[in-house]
Parts: sequence; C-alpha cells; structure tokens
Amino acid sequence: MTERSGTERSRVPLRVWVVLVAGLAVLGTSSILIRYAQPAPGMALAAWRTLFSVLLAAPLAWAAHRRPPNATDAAPTGPLRGRDRFLVVAAGILLGLHLTLFVLSLYYTSVASSSVLVTTSPLFIAALGFFVLGERLGVRTVAAIVVAVAGAALLGVADAQEGVFPRAALGNALALAASFLVAVYFLIGRAVRQRVEFWAYLLPLYGVAAVTCWAGALVSGTPLAQPWPVLGLCLLMALGPQLLGHGAFNYAVRYLPAAVLGLLSLTEPVTASALAFVLFGETPAPLALGGMALVLGAIAGVLTARD
Repeated sequence: MTERSGTERSRVPLRVWVVLVAGLAVLGTSSILIRYAQPAPGMALAAWRTLFSVLLAAPLAWAAHRRPPNATDAAPTGPLRGRDRFLVVAAGILLGLHLTLFVLSLYYTSVASSSVLVTTSPLFIAALGFFVLGERLGVRTVAAIVVAVAGAALLGVADAQEGVFPRAALGNALALAASFLVAVYFLIGRAVRQRVEFWAYLLPLYGVAAVTCWAGALVSGTPLAQPWPVLGLCLLMALGPQLLGHGAFNYAVRYLPAAVLGLLSLTEPVTASALAFVLFGETPAPLALGGMALVLGAIAGVLTARD
C-alpha cells in the first residue's frame, strides 16, 4: 500500500472500526437465513429483503437529516448532487443484481462455497481499483489478498468434495458473478462517499436495489406472496446482513480503500461455516480449517501493514 493510503488508514476514526466489527459480525448470517427461508423462490427473498431494508433505513435517514452536521468531521460530506445521482443509481442496480445472484447461488451450491466465492471480490477490486481509481497497493497488501483468496478457495474445495450438490458449478458461477458485481459496487461507493453524506447515499442506494430486485422478480414471474415465516426471515436479512452488514461497509468505504474492505469481507465464509456447524451440524474438514486460518491470518496481515 502506498505511504499515503497507509497514513490515511492510521487516521481512520475509531467509530469506523466499531461499525465495521459490528457489520462483520452479522454479515455471515445472510446465507444461513436464506437457507432457512428455502424453498421459497430466491428472487422473492431478494425482493422482500431489499424492500424491508428501505423501510428500515428511511426513518433513520430522516432522523439523521434533522440532526446538525458533525462538526468533528475533518472533511464534511454533503447531499446527493449532479453525476453522483447517476453513480448511485448504477451502484444500486449492481447491489440488487449482486443480492439476487447471491441468493440464487445458495439454491445450487453449499453455504461455504457460495459465501467463499462471493467474497473473492478483492481479486476484482485490486484490478479494477488500480485501473479505475488508481489505488496502488503495497507488496504486503497484495500478498495478503492472494493468501486470503487461497484460503477461501481451500474452503470451497473442501466443501465441494462432499458432492452433495449436483448443480454446484452453476451455483459457483452465480456466486462469482455476484462477487464481480459487488467489487464494482464497492468502487463506485468509494468514489461517491468522498462527497456524499452516509444516509444521503445509503437510502437511494437501497431504494434502487429494491426496484431492481422487484423488477427482476416481476419479469421472471416469481410469486412474491410468501408466508409470514419467510417474510420474517427476510426482515431479519434486511436488519442484520443488509442494514448493519452492508451498511457498515458503505459507511467505512469513505475511510478505507475498497480492496481492504473486500478483504475484510472474507470473514463472511468463516462466520457462515461456523454457524453451519452449530445449526446444521456441518463439520468443517481439515482442509476447510486450514483455509479459515489462512483467511484470518491474511486479514491480520493487511490490518497491520504499513507499506
């Protein structure tokens, strides 16, 4: 990482790390909640999840709008203006597509494989960040990303060896596509959040994502009427993984490079695998445990990097 970006990271406010830790703690529950909601149609889950996220975010955005600006912020952000509106629409469409593909991937492959492949976004972020945003990464950070992705791959290989999912290749492809979409979405958010206040960005972002998911469900003829238990699970997805999990990343993306946030998201498969063990009795293979160790070690490496 460059000296400038390393210095910027050392000045990241403590509240950003607190928000990130809380977000990371719940991000891995997404795939578990989706599994519990099956066999409801995947596109219906994505539609209701995004709609509930808008309904939950709206009163918080309204309250934040009435609150005086944060005078302690060295670089205050403002409302949504000009071309940033178009960028937020693009980011919202990408987020909606990402969530839809991620949900659908869990209908064809395992929790571990899907969550692992979805979090390979650091590979895409590193390449796109270099060409689009000029975010140059130091040797140690690049090495940490490579090691983390290798660990995530070990998790996927260990799960695939069980042969439980006959259409795992399709699910894995959907998860990889979702990973690419979230990489571009992160990069757009990194650019827009330098100028736009958090809730002024998040609420329209979630609104566009909801419209995208609902449009996809309606065009595909997906039945959107679902029983209350399924809707309750969608509400939990919106409250935890969506509002707190994705919201934490959208808050922190102003302060940290997109590639670092993508790397931190690699904790998701570790959390999901642990929850799958507790809730579904899925015991990780030794190869999977090795992959988890690599992921956590790489994250520790990138957080302590100063190059």
